[in-house]
Amino acid sequence: MTSPLTCDVVVVGAGMVGAACAYYAARAGLDVTLVDRGPVAGGTTGAGEGNLLVSDKEPGPELELALLSGRLWAELVERRPGFGHAVEYEAKGGLVVAETPEALTALTDLAARQSAAGVEVSPAAADQLRELEPHLAPGLAGAVRYPQDAQVMPALAAAHLVRASGARPATGASVTAVLRTPDGSVRGVRTDRGDIHAPAVVNAAGTWGGEVARLAGVRLPVLPRRGFVLVTEPLPRMIWHKVYAADYVADVASDSAALATSPVVEGTAAGPVLIGASRERVGFDRTFSLPVVRELAAGATRLFPFLVGVHAVRAYVGFRPYLPDHLPAIGPDARVPGLFHACGHEGAGIGLATGTGYLIAQVLAGRDPDLDLTPFRPERFSGHFPDRSQDGLPGALPDRPAHRGADRREDQETP
Repeated sequence: MTSPLTCDVVVVGAGMVGAACAYYAARAGLDVTLVDRGPVAGGTTGAGEGNLLVSDKEPGPELELALLSGRLWAELVERRPGFGHAVEYEAKGGLVVAETPEALTALTDLAARQSAAGVEVSPAAADQLRELEPHLAPGLAGAVRYPQDAQVMPALAAAHLVRASGARPATGASVTAVLRTPDGSVRGVRTDRGDIHAPAVVNAAGTWGGEVARLAGVRLPVLPRRGFVLVTEPLPRMIWHKVYAADYVADVASDSAALATSPVVEGTAAGPVLIGASRERVGFDRTFSLPVVRELAAGATRLFPFLVGVHAVRAYVGFRPYLPDHLPAIGPDARVPGLFHACGHEGAGIGLATGTGYLIAQVLAGRDPDLDLTPFRPERFSGHFPDRSQDGLPGALPDRPAHRGADRREDQETP
């Protein structure tokens, strides 16, 4: 073992959420170490589409988090010169289309409730759709446009936030234990490359967040929800919004473990068109599924017939970190002092990362968070595992400031 490294907070997980936690914690004046067994964005983030969405969320705590996160993404782009270009940020808006009159009624009802909650919505009749998306299929019943929806290239976004944070990276290091003091409080993590001592540990391990929680002796029932993305050859820009069918919202909210697909199509700044979306709970099975990919292609061509003549160049698979009530776990864990969670965002982690990181940093710095974290409390999932993290550990850390720089709060107000 190497000599222990000491800092204010250890963030476990170098995906998009972990990167945002590291960034905002560092902005709050904390000394941060970012740990991941792989590279930055090597897990779910690297297999994402980069959606920053409000359109797919029912009014409630997740939508409030999405609205906060959207503002923070926009501020990052505005206040960090070159950031938007570097991460391929596009404030292109979303277009949710209804294929039947019944689907349109349900969609406009949802949009009215979202509008009352602060979402910008713009209904579009069937005869207006070609003005918004000239290559859409004819015969659709109507749509709702969501100007606040945006997109980034997720791996680039995570990498740039990590760099901007100034956090100490410890990639290629697997966490094997969460270290605890005799009174049960967190005092860091053990990795296969040495111990890292800190009075706070943030579990931002995404789909593996349940495993990190288990190392701390608590239960967090994060499950992997597999999804495929189909990628086309580079094209001239022919799709201007993120376009998806209204039944996508129901698929996101579903508790079913069975396969569900709904067409989601969007162009990118680099040229390829990204096609989704599928959801199924099959554990961590990465087996390529031709039937699923065929369903994705069929749904995409139903919305955009021109795609029939376009080549698909690859498909990739990722695992969304799913929690049973469809809300992420965000904030301190009352069962283990010093343990914080920032995981379980399912397919919304890229979009919700900024708000999550900002709120975590506020709590770490001793401030009241801008949103009520009660709905996201990690201990809402009951149960404990035996704690073996103390076996053979050296003595507790000497006393030191728990959150160095916590009073330097001027940077906490903005990205």
